[in-house]
Amino acid sequence: MAALSVATIAATAPALVPQASFVTPAYAQNGPVSLADLSERLIDSVVNISTSQTVESSPGDRNVPRPQLPDGSPFQEFFDEFFNNQPNRGPSGPRKVQSLGSGFVLDAEEGIIITNNHVIADADEVVANFNDGSRVDAEIIGRDPKTDIAVLKVDPKAHPLKAVSFGDSDAMRVGDWVLAIGNPFGLGGTVTTGIVSAIGRDIQSGPYDNFIQTDAAINRGNSGGPLFNMDGEVIGINTAIISPSGGSIGIGFSIPSELAMNVIDQLREFGETRRGWLGVRIQPVTDDIAESLAMDEAKGALVAGVIEGGPVDDGTIQPGDVIVAFDGKEIDEMRDLPRIVAESPVGKAVDVDVIRKGKKETLKVTLGRLEDGEKLASAGGDSDESESAEESSSVELFGMTLSALDDAARETFEIGDDVTGGVVITNVEDGSAAASKGVSAGQVIVEIAQEAVKSPEDISAAIDNLKDEDRKNALLMIADKDGNLRFVTIRIDG
Repeated sequence: MAALSVATIAATAPALVPQASFVTPAYAQNGPVSLADLSERLIDSVVNISTSQTVESSPGDRNVPRPQLPDGSPFQEFFDEFFNNQPNRGPSGPRKVQSLGSGFVLDAEEGIIITNNHVIADADEVVANFNDGSRVDAEIIGRDPKTDIAVLKVDPKAHPLKAVSFGDSDAMRVGDWVLAIGNPFGLGGTVTTGIVSAIGRDIQSGPYDNFIQTDAAINRGNSGGPLFNMDGEVIGINTAIISPSGGSIGIGFSIPSELAMNVIDQLREFGETRRGWLGVRIQPVTDDIAESLAMDEAKGALVAGVIEGGPVDDGTIQPGDVIVAFDGKEIDEMRDLPRIVAESPVGKAVDVDVIRKGKKETLKVTLGRLEDGEKLASAGGDSDESESAEESSSVELFGMTLSALDDAARETFEIGDDVTGGVVITNVEDGSAAASKGVSAGQVIVEIAQEAVKSPEDISAAIDNLKDEDRKNALLMIADKDGNLRFVTIRIDG
């Protein structure tokens, strides 16, 4: 291992301040005087996870061949020096790559260890290294890439195990003290401390992001290690950092225990996840969309489409509905819904509150299984429905040229059979209101103001009705050529 260099404190120091001028702030009096007892109690429960994987060598791993130079070449001496000093990497072929991470013992009797999925992904061998230097082979029981959680199992008779338990991450508040233990840079058991910097962070790493942010030092190798509260309970699993250099800059993220526990229970019982599934495609509710739907505030998840063969394909939930509560839990933002649904048991009957055409309704829905829905989506499916578009002339509105969805239009724009009705957009002017919302030629307007349209004249009439109602925006449901739906709003009062 290369020697570590330690930077010294800058020689230029500030002028000394008389001791009498220091005042101990009130918050310092409430901080932990020492974490030694807590660290000593917990450190034996944290393990280092080492993995090895066999990979094929790439051409860049091979020795560079010595070039043939003409006799007397002025570059001969240079190449001789370079190739004589080149390390001998041996012949090309499979080689082993090793990586290090962290984990913690959750169940001493069963030998259950928790870590991150990315720590053990694609590993051929996984070893748990304990604080006393002992090494025990570990088996992968289950893993979940969506939440980056993996469950390992070791023989509890091979080494004495000391388990820790989960705490309530929902009870954590910004400013609460936390302690992290892990294996940064392969150095071994390391303890760092800090506070909860934020909760509910979405860092765009997966569909269920709801991270705890902390300024406790978390570095490479800390992945999979525990984040403890001051009672010694695991309230997070350290999984990611933001750092331009690869080292800690005080922005680390942990999977909250409330999210992790359900996933871990499923992985232990089934070896896989079994998440609830509603079977809808959703998009955010913007201020414009909220205004066009006569909503008081922009909240909830707008249903852009219903998946064929899914739990609500019977018309219970419809495109254009805004889901504002699920099973008694408020849906403030679109990203709240997938996480809450996924945490619900498969087959559970739940109440879903929606805003439909300006009125709130409560619907009863029985959840399917997300993994079944993913298989259904990958298999695809054709709709048997068909509908003939009415003959009509073209209409120009808000920079769009609209025409009937006939066979000629389908062929010109390669519109699939999944788009069974509506009005085709044949042209969009650059710089128009429609162009600014990402509308393009070949897309199909299926609904306007949550009413189906079959001809350009239907759209003109609907716009006139909205203006008569003093509405400022028109809500359009638009399908692409493959039938994928989304909502856009077009300003109509200008």
